[in-house]
This record gives sequence, structure tokens and C-alpha cells, in this order.
Amino acid sequence: MAQESNGSQVTVPADDNQMDESPRGMVILAAVGVAVGILSGLFGIGGGTVIVPALVWLGLTQRHAAATSMLAIVPTSISGVISYAVNGNVDWITALLVFLGMFVGGQIGSWLLSRLPELVLRWAFVVFLVFVIANQMMFVPSRDSQIVLTPITGVGLVAFGVVAGILAGLLGIGGGAICVPALSILFGASDLIARGTSLLAMFPNAITTTVANVKRRMVHVKAALIIGVIAACITPFGTWLAGAVSPRVGAILFTLYLAALLIRSLWVAIKATRH
Repeated sequence: MAQESNGSQVTVPADDNQMDESPRGMVILAAVGVAVGILSGLFGIGGGTVIVPALVWLGLTQRHAAATSMLAIVPTSISGVISYAVNGNVDWITALLVFLGMFVGGQIGSWLLSRLPELVLRWAFVVFLVFVIANQMMFVPSRDSQIVLTPITGVGLVAFGVVAGILAGLLGIGGGAICVPALSILFGASDLIARGTSLLAMFPNAITTTVANVKRRMVHVKAALIIGVIAACITPFGTWLAGAVSPRVGAILFTLYLAALLIRSLWVAIKATRH
């Protein structure tokens, strides 16, 4: 990040990143899109936990990778919502309430993203993964339960949305990695409804956060569209897989996936700290 003469920080344009746009880089982006599509449909996530590390590896800074990830999540989440909605696994009112909170939180997260040091962002990602894994290990959702909406539940969903939105904007994730377990653990949603509802809540938030990131010149549009369009085509297959496995198996797979990400993210954070 550059420094102005008065010592204040300014946002570095996305074009200043050394993004690998060689044929090799394009193949990697396509492969990431396939992986994100499967994971998005299977776990109800936007795929930022895969997109961000991949983009950093290809040359973007952590903050530009996070911002670019949010744009890629838009088509991915739309495809996932359609796939889950066809089978009746979307709670539309719950998604609206969560989004209202995420809209506010996403703007806060985007603002923080443009100002916090790279090292803080990396360690925030590690802490976030530890929290989600711990919750996944302690709870297995039911496939038959539903969210019972009350005034208190409604306020809780909006408040939770603010927290999820801040994390989404700050870490470059759609918010599904926190929304899915929270909707089941805190609000009683079944595993499939939690995933479908999470995808619905995240895509408008991804749009609004992306608009803020574009204004701050932090988005690599080409990379985001390659990943997002390919992922959107693959997501229905991931949704089919989600319905084919039991809630217990789904929870174990999600935990293993997050554990692998945690190991890698922890290694990267420790390496960055030493330097």
C-alpha cells in the first residue's frame, strides 16, 4: 500500500498487482472455478476460502484478492440459490433479514479491508477458520428442522447478518462459511435450508460490497468473471451432492475442508509474520 506525503494510507489500484495472466494462470483460474462450483453447491458457501488463497498465489495482494473474490461470488451464489430453491430448500424471509444486516456489515468490512495491514488480514482469516471448525465439530444439523420466526429471532438474524457482513467484506468470502453453521446452530435450520438460505442472503451482499470495492479500485474484474462464470455452471452438481449425502457426512466433509484451509492459512500467516 502506498503512502501519501502526510503519512496517511491510500488504496493501491488493482492494476498495480502482478496478476499472472499467462495461459497457466488462466488454467488455474478455470480450475478454481470448477472447485468453487462444487464446494458452493455442496456446502452453501460462496467459495471465497478457495478463491482468495488462489488469487494471492497468482500475484494479487490479500486485500485485492478478497475484493476480487466478492465479485466472483455473485454468479456462483445466484446459481446455487436457484438449485436449492427448486427443491424447496430456501427460507426467503430469513434470507432477507440476514441480508439487511449483511448490507450494513459488508460496507463496514469493505472499509476495513482498504485500511487494515496485510498481516492483520491474514491472521483474521486464521482466527475465522478456527471459530468455524470448532462449531462444526460440536454440532450436527438435522435435515428436518426449520427456522421458527419470532420478533426476537428476526432481530437476532439481522444482528447476526451485520457480523457476517463485516467478516464477508473483510475476508473476501461470501459469508456462507459462517452463515451455514450459524443458521443451524443458533436458529435451528436444517442443513439444506441453511445452505440454500445462506446463498440467497450472500449474493445481494456480494453485489453491494463489490460496488464499494470497485469504487476503491480493488477488483480484478477479468479474474473474478472467469472464476464466477465457470463456478456458476458447476454449482448445480455440488447441490446434487449435498442432497445425496447425510447431514453427518456433510458436516464431516465441511470440517475436513476447513481444516485443510486452516493448515495452509496458518502456515502463510506465520511465514508473513516472520518476514
